[in-house]
Amino acid sequence: MRGKTIVVILLVAMLLTPVQAGDVSVSQSDPEDDPRQPREGNTTLYVFHDGMNNEWSHFNNTDEDSTEENETREDKDNGVIDIKYRFMMKPTLDKRLNMTVGGEIRGNFNIYYEGDNANGGDGNCNNDCDWLNISVFKGAAEIHKHTEQPWVSGNWKNIIFSYTITEEDAIWDSVNDNPIVEVTMKVKGDLQGGFLPGTTNGGTPAAFGMKLGSDGSVEFPIDDSSWNEDFQAGIDETPPEESPGFTLVVASAAIAMAVFINAKKPEDEE
Repeated sequence: MRGKTIVVILLVAMLLTPVQAGDVSVSQSDPEDDPRQPREGNTTLYVFHDGMNNEWSHFNNTDEDSTEENETREDKDNGVIDIKYRFMMKPTLDKRLNMTVGGEIRGNFNIYYEGDNANGGDGNCNNDCDWLNISVFKGAAEIHKHTEQPWVSGNWKNIIFSYTITEEDAIWDSVNDNPIVEVTMKVKGDLQGGFLPGTTNGGTPAAFGMKLGSDGSVEFPIDDSSWNEDFQAGIDETPPEESPGFTLVVASAAIAMAVFINAKKPEDEE
C-alpha cells in the first residue's frame, strides 16, 4: 500500500507542474512585407494626393504617385473652395491591430489658406465657410474630430492634436476598421476682376494648401501584441494561472490521493 501512495503522490506532482506554451510572440515582419502596411517599428499613417482628384494614405512615408512638390493646393479668385479630402488607407489594412488603451493617436499636419473662413465676421462669408476640421476614422466610425480655429490668412500653420485610446477603440479589425483621415475646410475669396484684362477692383482670392508624406501624418499607439501570431489568428491569450480546468484537475488528484490513503487505514488496523 505504501507503494501505491508514493505513485499517487508522484502523479499529483506531475499534474501540478505547469506546462508552459512555446513562445508565440513571433514577429511577422520580414523583408517581403508590404511597407505600406503597419509593422513593428512603423506605426505612422501618412497622407498623399496626386494633385487632381485622388487622395489616399498608408504607412510608408513616400509614394511615387503623389505630387512631386509634396503638397496639394487649390486656388479660386472669387467664391468658395470646399475642401473635403478623405485619405483612406490604400491598400486596405491587412492585419488586426491592438491599440494601447491610454495611449495617444497623434496628428501632425501643415495647412495653408488665403481668403476668409469665419462666418459672422467682417469678411465676406455668409454661413458658407467653415474652419479646418481633421477627423480620424476607424472604418465607418469617427473616433476623433479636431477643429482648428482660424489663424492669420496667407500663412502656413503646423496643426498638432492628440486623442487618448479607450477600451472601445482598442481592437481594429482588418476587415471593417480600415483607417481614414478626413480633412475639411471652406475658404472664400472675393477678388473682383477689373474692366481691363489683368486688373482687379480689389478683394482677396481664396487658396488652400496642405503638405503631404512626412509633413502630414497620424501616429497610432499600436501595441506590440499586434505582431503576435495568436492575436492575428484571433486567439485570446490566457494567463497560465487562469487555464480552464486547472482547478478541476487539482481537485480530482486530491480526491484520488485521499481514496488511496483511506484505503490503507483498514489494512494497518488489521
